[in-house]
Amino acid sequence: MYHKLLLEDKVRVPPQRLGEKLEKVILEVLQEQLEGSIDKEIGIFICVTRVLDVGEGELVPGDGGVYYDVRFEAMALRLALQEVIEGLVVETTSFGAFVSLGPIDAMLHVSQISDEYINYDEKNARLICQESKRYIGVGDVVRVRVVTLSLNEREPRDSKIGLTMRQAGLGTALWLEEEIAKEKEKASQPAGAAKERPQEKAKGKRKENASGE
Repeated sequence: MYHKLLLEDKVRVPPQRLGEKLEKVILEVLQEQLEGSIDKEIGIFICVTRVLDVGEGELVPGDGGVYYDVRFEAMALRLALQEVIEGLVVETTSFGAFVSLGPIDAMLHVSQISDEYINYDEKNARLICQESKRYIGVGDVVRVRVVTLSLNEREPRDSKIGLTMRQAGLGTALWLEEEIAKEKEKASQPAGAAKERPQEKAKGKRKENASGE
């Protein structure tokens, strides 16, 4: 889930930037340091949006920079196992699709797309279900569930996030529209349209046998 956060930190302004507008410099320093980084308590930083307050600067002997206590706003993504989230397919391969969740990509393995066998259409960058012909491709928005989660604070790119679409209510927007249409069609069928009961079929057979036909 995405969160808007109010945070505090001490920010170092390098000496070569001390003549510039302070809030602008601090915002850029925070953006460079935090965006794309991971803190297991806070989450995955998406962006630092604005600086709210800057305290008085502090000097450290032997350091030409100035340190400021800063309050600022940021956006972060906090993921949890079994959480349902939407993402954008940014790449497809023979073994699955990479799904962007904003600040980080996750893996949707072919085995987690559907119960059907999946064919890879390399030319059109699509993964296609063999029987239903449903597919996912680059640019598709998908609703998925997080099934594995291993975040690496030191090397965010080494983090591993596994996804699945093999459950009801998951898939591309088109898949979900098709499921809703099927449910509406079932609900609109009159009660008399139900199939003949097995007991009634059995009675019919006994009558036929009794008549000798």
